[in-house]
Amino acid sequence: MPKEYSRSQRVVEQIRRELAELIRLEVKDPRVGFITLTDVEITPDYAHAKVFFTSMTGEGDVPEILKGLRRASGFLRRELGRRIRIHTIPELHFNYDRSVEEGSRLSRLIDEVVREDEARHQDGDEPGQDTAGSADDDGNARR
Repeated sequence: MPKEYSRSQRVVEQIRRELAELIRLEVKDPRVGFITLTDVEITPDYAHAKVFFTSMTGEGDVPEILKGLRRASGFLRRELGRRIRIHTIPELHFNYDRSVEEGSRLSRLIDEVVREDEARHQDGDEPGQDTAGSADDDGNARR
């Protein structure tokens, strides 16, 4: 049976879709041209919405992007009110989403450790030898 989504989850997804389209097609500010909306969190009373975004240009342009988004927030809120039929249109609060960059950084660190580990095993051990679980000449396990 399909999972039922709460009304607030449907509203959040609708807000994200509508904002993405509005930013892409209607906002003329060049500072906000290369962003992707990653998530929206809304308060239970629908009064406030945190809108998370990433930028294709990197973290260096985030202050300018935030200025552009804040400047356009009144327009975006008004247009949301025209497109979404809910009693309260939330005040929009934009936040840069660092999770994508943090995930990339962690992935690079893991890849680096794996390469170092492989290089260490190739330099120090002959293939097929495992010193952790081997036994001495009498059959006693080494520690």
